[in-house]
Amino acid sequence: MSRHLLAPALIDWQRRHGRHALPWQRTRDPYRVWLSEIMLQQTQVSTVLGYYERFLARFPDVAALAAAHEDEVLALWSGLGYYSRARNLHRCAQAVVAQHGGQFPRSAALLAELPGIGRSTAAAVAAFCFGERVAILDGNVKRVLTRVLGIGDDLAVARNERALWDVAQTLLPAATQATEGAAAEAASDISAYTQGLMDLGATLCTPRKPACDACPWRAPCAARAEGRPEAYPVKTRKLKRGARSHALLWLMRGEADVRQVWLVQKPAQGVWAGLWTLPEYDDEAALDAATAAWPGEGRWLPPFKHVLTHLDWTLQPCVWQLPAALAHADLAAIEAALPGGRWWTVAEALAAGLPAPIRKLLDAGPPR
Repeated sequence: MSRHLLAPALIDWQRRHGRHALPWQRTRDPYRVWLSEIMLQQTQVSTVLGYYERFLARFPDVAALAAAHEDEVLALWSGLGYYSRARNLHRCAQAVVAQHGGQFPRSAALLAELPGIGRSTAAAVAAFCFGERVAILDGNVKRVLTRVLGIGDDLAVARNERALWDVAQTLLPAATQATEGAAAEAASDISAYTQGLMDLGATLCTPRKPACDACPWRAPCAARAEGRPEAYPVKTRKLKRGARSHALLWLMRGEADVRQVWLVQKPAQGVWAGLWTLPEYDDEAALDAATAAWPGEGRWLPPFKHVLTHLDWTLQPCVWQLPAALAHADLAAIEAALPGGRWWTVAEALAAGLPAPIRKLLDAGPPR
Protein backbone atom coordinates (compact mmCIF):
# COMPACT_ATOMS: atom_id res chain seq x y z
CA MET A 1 0.00 0.00 0.00
CA SER A 2 1.54 3.31 -1.05
CA ARG A 3 1.51 6.26 1.32
CA HIS A 4 -1.24 8.11 -0.54
CA LEU A 5 -3.57 5.17 0.12
CA LEU A 6 -3.03 5.16 3.90
CA ALA A 7 -5.50 7.96 4.61
CA PRO A 8 -8.42 6.46 2.59
CA ALA A 9 -7.90 3.06 4.23
CA LEU A 10 -7.91 4.61 7.71
CA ILE A 11 -10.97 6.76 7.00
CA ASP A 12 -12.91 3.74 5.77
CA TRP A 13 -11.86 1.73 8.83
CA GLN A 14 -12.80 4.50 11.23
CA ARG A 15 -16.26 4.87 9.75
CA ARG A 16 -16.84 1.13 9.96
CA HIS A 17 -15.04 0.14 13.14
CA GLY A 18 -13.92 3.25 15.00
CA ARG A 19 -15.39 4.86 18.09
CA HIS A 20 -18.50 6.98 17.50
CA ALA A 21 -20.38 7.08 20.81
CA LEU A 22 -18.07 9.21 22.96
CA PRO A 23 -19.86 12.39 24.10
CA TRP A 24 -17.31 14.77 22.60
CA GLN A 25 -17.73 13.09 19.19
CA ARG A 26 -21.32 14.25 18.94
CA THR A 27 -20.45 17.93 18.75
CA ARG A 28 -18.37 20.39 16.78
CA ASP A 29 -18.42 22.89 19.64
CA PRO A 30 -14.74 23.80 20.11
CA TYR A 31 -15.23 24.33 23.85
CA ARG A 32 -16.38 20.75 24.36
CA VAL A 33 -13.83 19.24 22.00
CA TRP A 34 -11.01 21.26 23.60
CA LEU A 35 -12.13 20.23 27.08
CA SER A 36 -12.09 16.56 26.10
CA GLU A 37 -8.67 16.85 24.48
CA ILE A 38 -7.15 18.39 27.61
CA MET A 39 -8.76 15.84 29.90
CA LEU A 40 -7.63 12.94 27.71
CA GLN A 41 -3.97 13.92 27.91
CA GLN A 42 -2.33 11.05 29.84
CA THR A 43 -5.74 9.90 31.12
CA GLN A 44 -7.89 6.98 29.96
CA VAL A 45 -11.27 7.54 28.32
CA SER A 46 -13.06 5.50 30.99
CA THR A 47 -11.75 7.86 33.69
CA VAL A 48 -12.49 11.03 31.74
CA LEU A 49 -16.15 10.29 30.97
CA GLY A 50 -17.52 11.11 34.44
CA TYR A 51 -15.30 14.17 34.89
CA TYR A 52 -16.29 15.49 31.47
CA GLU A 53 -20.01 15.34 32.23
CA ARG A 54 -19.62 16.88 35.70
CA PHE A 55 -17.42 19.65 34.34
CA LEU A 56 -19.90 20.56 31.63
CA ALA A 57 -22.78 20.49 34.11
CA ARG A 58 -21.02 23.16 36.18
CA PHE A 59 -19.29 25.05 33.33
CA PRO A 60 -21.48 24.64 30.23
CA ASP A 61 -19.52 27.11 28.13
CA VAL A 62 -16.21 28.91 28.01
CA ALA A 63 -17.63 32.06 29.62
CA ALA A 64 -18.80 30.10 32.67
CA LEU A 65 -15.38 28.51 33.06
CA ALA A 66 -13.59 31.83 32.65
CA ALA A 67 -15.72 33.42 35.37
CA ALA A 68 -15.12 30.64 37.90
CA HIS A 69 -12.70 30.77 40.82
CA GLU A 70 -9.63 28.61 40.32
CA ASP A 71 -10.36 26.65 43.51
CA GLU A 72 -13.68 25.53 42.07
CA VAL A 73 -12.02 24.42 38.84
CA LEU A 74 -9.38 22.47 40.76
CA ALA A 75 -12.04 20.91 42.98
CA LEU A 76 -13.86 19.47 39.96
CA TRP A 77 -10.52 18.30 38.56
CA SER A 78 -9.50 16.55 41.79
CA GLY A 79 -8.52 12.96 41.03
CA LEU A 80 -7.66 13.51 37.35
CA GLY A 81 -4.07 14.42 38.21
CA TYR A 82 -1.64 16.61 36.27
CA TYR A 83 -3.25 19.67 37.84
CA SER A 84 -1.36 22.11 35.64
CA ARG A 85 -3.88 21.06 32.97
CA ALA A 86 -6.72 22.44 35.09
CA ARG A 87 -4.95 25.73 35.78
CA ASN A 88 -4.08 26.13 32.10
CA LEU A 89 -7.65 25.23 31.17
CA HIS A 90 -8.89 28.07 33.37
CA ARG A 91 -6.29 30.51 31.99
CA CYS A 92 -7.15 29.52 28.43
CA ALA A 93 -10.86 30.09 28.98
CA GLN A 94 -10.10 33.55 30.35
CA ALA A 95 -7.90 34.30 27.31
CA VAL A 96 -10.62 33.16 24.89
CA VAL A 97 -13.12 35.48 26.58
CA ALA A 98 -10.75 38.43 26.99
CA GLN A 99 -8.91 38.23 23.68
CA HIS A 100 -11.38 36.55 21.32
CA GLY A 101 -14.79 37.62 22.57
CA GLY A 102 -15.60 34.16 23.87
CA GLN A 103 -15.07 32.50 20.47
CA PHE A 104 -12.27 30.01 19.92
CA PRO A 105 -9.95 30.88 17.03
CA ARG A 106 -10.65 28.81 13.93
CA SER A 107 -7.08 27.87 12.99
CA ALA A 108 -4.57 25.55 14.62
CA ALA A 109 -1.91 28.24 14.51
CA LEU A 110 -4.01 30.71 16.52
CA LEU A 111 -5.32 28.04 18.88
CA ALA A 112 -1.74 27.04 19.72
CA GLU A 113 -1.07 30.57 20.97
CA LEU A 114 -3.58 30.09 23.82
CA PRO A 115 -2.36 28.99 27.28
CA GLY A 116 -1.98 25.24 27.69
CA ILE A 117 -2.87 24.30 24.10
CA GLY A 118 0.00 22.51 22.42
CA ARG A 119 0.42 21.95 18.71
CA SER A 120 -1.33 18.57 18.62
CA THR A 121 -4.31 19.67 20.73
CA ALA A 122 -4.71 22.80 18.60
CA ALA A 123 -4.67 20.66 15.45
CA ALA A 124 -7.28 18.26 16.86
CA VAL A 125 -9.68 21.11 17.72
CA ALA A 126 -9.12 22.75 14.32
CA ALA A 127 -9.65 19.48 12.44
CA PHE A 128 -12.73 18.32 14.36
CA CYS A 129 -14.48 21.66 14.70
CA PHE A 130 -13.38 23.68 11.66
CA GLY A 131 -12.28 21.04 9.14
CA GLU A 132 -8.73 22.37 8.91
CA ARG A 133 -6.37 20.00 7.09
CA VAL A 134 -3.68 19.79 9.74
CA ALA A 135 -1.82 16.92 11.40
CA ILE A 136 -1.94 15.79 15.02
CA LEU A 137 0.95 14.07 16.77
CA ASP A 138 0.13 12.95 20.31
CA GLY A 139 1.68 9.91 21.96
CA ASN A 140 -0.70 7.44 20.32
CA VAL A 141 -0.10 8.88 16.87
CA LYS A 142 3.68 8.84 17.28
CA ARG A 143 3.44 5.14 18.10
CA VAL A 144 1.20 4.39 15.10
CA LEU A 145 3.24 6.32 12.55
CA THR A 146 6.67 5.14 13.67
CA ARG A 147 5.47 1.53 13.56
CA VAL A 148 3.77 1.72 10.19
CA LEU A 149 6.63 3.59 8.54
CA GLY A 150 9.43 1.87 10.46
CA ILE A 151 10.84 5.16 11.76
CA GLY A 152 13.50 4.21 14.30
CA ASP A 153 14.88 7.70 14.93
CA ASP A 154 15.11 8.69 18.57
CA LEU A 155 12.15 10.97 19.28
CA ALA A 156 13.92 12.32 22.34
CA VAL A 157 15.94 14.32 19.80
CA ALA A 158 14.01 17.45 18.83
CA ARG A 159 14.92 17.40 15.15
CA ASN A 160 13.63 13.83 14.81
CA GLU A 161 10.29 14.78 16.31
CA ARG A 162 10.10 17.78 13.98
CA ALA A 163 10.76 15.45 11.05
CA LEU A 164 7.91 13.19 12.21
CA TRP A 165 5.60 16.21 12.25
CA ASP A 166 6.51 16.82 8.61
CA VAL A 167 5.79 13.19 7.76
CA ALA A 168 2.44 13.34 9.56
CA GLN A 169 1.44 16.34 7.46
CA THR A 170 2.21 14.49 4.20
CA LEU A 171 -0.12 11.61 5.16
CA LEU A 172 -3.26 13.75 5.50
CA PRO A 173 -6.21 13.08 3.19
CA ALA A 174 -5.78 14.73 -0.17
CA ALA A 175 -7.08 18.29 -0.49
CA THR A 176 -10.17 18.81 -2.63
CA GLN A 177 -11.28 21.69 -4.82
CA ALA A 178 -12.92 24.51 -2.92
CA THR A 179 -16.58 23.91 -3.79
CA GLU A 180 -19.20 23.95 -1.07
CA GLY A 181 -19.81 20.19 -1.31
CA ALA A 182 -16.13 19.38 -1.57
CA ALA A 183 -15.35 21.53 1.46
CA ALA A 184 -17.90 19.64 3.54
CA GLU A 185 -16.53 16.31 2.33
CA ALA A 186 -12.96 17.39 3.08
CA ALA A 187 -13.96 18.46 6.59
CA SER A 188 -15.61 15.09 7.12
CA ASP A 189 -12.54 13.27 5.81
CA ILE A 190 -10.06 15.12 8.02
CA SER A 191 -12.28 14.56 11.04
CA ALA A 192 -12.59 10.82 10.32
CA TYR A 193 -8.87 10.54 9.59
CA THR A 194 -7.89 12.38 12.79
CA GLN A 195 -10.32 10.32 14.86
CA GLY A 196 -9.07 7.19 13.11
CA LEU A 197 -5.50 7.84 14.21
CA MET A 198 -6.68 8.31 17.79
CA ASP A 199 -8.83 5.16 17.65
CA LEU A 200 -6.08 3.09 16.10
CA GLY A 201 -3.59 4.05 18.80
CA ALA A 202 -6.09 3.62 21.63
CA THR A 203 -7.72 0.34 20.61
CA LEU A 204 -5.42 -1.65 18.27
CA CYS A 205 -1.91 -0.22 18.03
CA THR A 206 -1.42 -0.29 21.78
CA PRO A 207 1.96 -0.04 23.55
CA ARG A 208 1.93 -3.75 24.38
CA LYS A 209 0.39 -6.67 22.48
CA PRO A 210 -0.98 -4.65 19.55
CA ALA A 211 -3.85 -6.27 17.61
CA CYS A 212 -2.05 -6.17 14.28
CA ASP A 213 -4.39 -8.59 12.46
CA ALA A 214 -7.33 -6.18 12.87
CA CYS A 215 -5.39 -3.08 11.78
CA PRO A 216 -6.29 -1.38 8.47
CA TRP A 217 -2.58 -0.58 8.00
CA ARG A 218 -1.31 -4.09 8.71
CA ALA A 219 -0.15 -4.74 5.13
CA PRO A 220 2.28 -1.81 4.83
CA CYS A 221 3.32 -1.79 8.51
CA ALA A 222 7.09 -2.04 8.75
CA ALA A 223 7.08 -2.91 12.46
CA ARG A 224 4.70 -5.82 11.85
CA ALA A 225 6.87 -7.09 9.00
CA GLU A 226 9.87 -6.98 11.34
CA GLY A 227 7.91 -8.86 13.97
CA ARG A 228 8.73 -6.29 16.65
CA PRO A 229 6.06 -3.57 16.84
CA GLU A 230 6.76 -2.97 20.52
CA ALA A 231 10.23 -1.66 19.59
CA TYR A 232 8.59 1.55 18.29
CA PRO A 233 8.64 4.42 18.95
CA VAL A 234 12.25 4.91 20.01
CA LYS A 235 12.73 7.41 22.80
CA THR A 236 15.87 7.04 24.86
CA ARG A 237 15.28 9.81 27.36
CA LYS A 238 13.37 8.07 30.12
CA LEU A 239 11.72 9.81 33.04
CA LYS A 240 13.66 9.00 36.20
CA ARG A 241 11.43 7.95 39.06
CA GLY A 242 12.10 9.34 42.50
CA ALA A 243 10.94 8.55 46.01
CA ARG A 244 10.15 10.78 48.96
CA SER A 245 8.29 10.63 52.24
CA HIS A 246 6.54 13.17 54.43
CA ALA A 247 4.49 13.30 57.59
CA LEU A 248 1.10 15.00 57.30
CA LEU A 249 -0.51 16.95 60.13
CA TRP A 250 -4.26 16.39 60.17
CA LEU A 251 -5.04 19.14 62.67
CA MET A 252 -8.65 19.65 63.69
CA ARG A 253 -10.66 21.80 66.05
CA GLY A 254 -14.34 21.82 67.01
CA GLU A 255 -16.87 19.04 67.37
CA ALA A 256 -17.81 16.51 64.70
CA ASP A 257 -20.73 18.53 63.29
CA VAL A 258 -18.69 21.75 62.96
CA ARG A 259 -15.19 20.33 62.78
CA GLN A 260 -12.57 22.39 61.01
CA VAL A 261 -9.22 21.35 59.54
CA TRP A 262 -6.08 23.42 58.92
CA LEU A 263 -5.07 23.44 55.22
CA VAL A 264 -2.17 25.07 53.44
CA GLN A 265 -1.89 25.96 49.77
CA LYS A 266 0.94 24.43 47.78
CA PRO A 267 3.24 26.72 45.78
CA ALA A 268 2.44 27.51 42.15
CA GLN A 269 5.17 25.12 40.96
CA GLY A 270 5.81 21.50 41.84
CA VAL A 271 3.70 18.53 42.90
CA TRP A 272 0.06 19.45 43.64
CA ALA A 273 0.83 23.04 42.65
CA GLY A 274 -1.85 25.45 43.81
CA LEU A 275 -3.90 22.81 45.64
CA TRP A 276 -4.88 22.89 49.30
CA THR A 277 -3.49 20.11 51.46
CA LEU A 278 -2.54 19.10 55.00
CA PRO A 279 0.71 20.63 56.33
CA GLU A 280 3.75 18.53 55.42
CA TYR A 281 6.79 17.80 57.60
CA ASP A 282 10.02 16.11 56.59
CA ASP A 283 9.43 13.14 58.86
CA GLU A 284 7.73 11.99 62.06
CA ALA A 285 10.45 13.51 64.23
CA ALA A 286 9.99 16.94 62.64
CA LEU A 287 6.24 16.82 63.19
CA ASP A 288 6.70 15.62 66.78
CA ALA A 289 9.09 18.50 67.47
CA ALA A 290 6.71 21.06 65.98
CA THR A 291 3.81 19.86 68.11
CA ALA A 292 5.68 18.99 71.33
CA ALA A 293 4.15 21.79 73.41
CA TRP A 294 0.61 21.53 72.05
CA PRO A 295 -2.35 20.47 74.15
CA GLY A 296 -3.81 17.12 73.25
CA GLU A 297 -2.05 14.20 71.65
CA GLY A 298 -1.34 13.12 68.11
CA ARG A 299 -2.38 9.76 66.74
CA TRP A 300 -0.36 8.30 63.89
CA LEU A 301 -2.24 6.56 61.11
CA PRO A 302 -0.69 3.91 58.86
CA PRO A 303 1.43 5.34 56.04
CA PHE A 304 0.22 5.08 52.46
CA LYS A 305 1.93 5.44 49.11
CA HIS A 306 0.79 7.95 46.49
CA VAL A 307 2.12 7.00 43.05
CA LEU A 308 2.80 9.82 40.58
CA THR A 309 4.24 9.61 37.08
CA HIS A 310 7.75 10.42 38.28
CA LEU A 311 7.52 9.81 42.00
CA ASP A 312 6.59 7.29 44.68
CA TRP A 313 5.48 9.41 47.63
CA THR A 314 4.99 7.85 51.07
CA LEU A 315 2.71 9.89 53.31
CA GLN A 316 2.01 9.28 57.01
CA PRO A 317 -0.84 11.27 58.55
CA CYS A 318 -0.94 12.27 62.20
CA VAL A 319 -4.42 13.13 63.50
CA TRP A 320 -4.46 15.84 66.15
CA GLN A 321 -7.68 17.11 67.72
CA LEU A 322 -7.31 20.37 69.64
CA PRO A 323 -9.27 20.64 72.91
CA ALA A 324 -12.62 22.39 72.65
CA ALA A 325 -11.85 24.69 75.61
CA LEU A 326 -8.60 26.05 74.17
CA ALA A 327 -7.78 29.63 75.15
CA HIS A 328 -7.70 32.12 72.29
CA ALA A 329 -4.06 33.01 73.00
CA ASP A 330 -3.05 29.35 72.90
CA LEU A 331 -4.87 28.81 69.62
CA ALA A 332 -3.21 31.92 68.15
CA ALA A 333 0.23 30.61 69.18
CA ILE A 334 -0.45 27.27 67.48
CA GLU A 335 -1.66 28.98 64.31
CA ALA A 336 1.46 31.17 64.24
CA ALA A 337 3.67 28.07 64.40
CA LEU A 338 1.84 26.32 61.56
CA PRO A 339 2.72 26.61 57.87
CA GLY A 340 0.67 29.48 56.47
CA GLY A 341 -2.92 28.47 55.79
CA ARG A 342 -6.38 28.70 57.28
CA TRP A 343 -9.18 26.75 58.89
CA TRP A 344 -11.78 25.10 56.66
CA THR A 345 -14.90 23.20 57.54
CA VAL A 346 -14.81 19.74 56.02
CA ALA A 347 -17.61 20.70 53.62
CA GLU A 348 -15.68 23.79 52.49
CA ALA A 349 -12.50 21.76 52.05
CA LEU A 350 -14.23 19.12 49.94
CA ALA A 351 -15.54 21.87 47.66
CA ALA A 352 -12.02 23.25 47.15
CA GLY A 353 -9.10 22.06 45.09
CA LEU A 354 -7.69 19.11 47.03
CA PRO A 355 -5.33 16.37 45.90
CA ALA A 356 -7.15 13.06 45.54
CA PRO A 357 -5.55 11.29 48.54
CA ILE A 358 -6.21 14.26 50.84
CA ARG A 359 -9.81 14.44 49.63
CA LYS A 360 -10.19 10.74 50.40
CA LEU A 361 -8.87 11.22 53.94
CA LEU A 362 -11.09 14.18 54.75
CA ASP A 363 -14.16 12.64 53.17
CA ALA A 364 -13.79 9.45 55.22
CA GLY A 365 -12.97 11.34 58.41
CA PRO A 366 -10.49 10.26 61.07
CA PRO A 367 -10.80 6.60 62.11
CA ARG A 368 -12.26 6.07 65.55
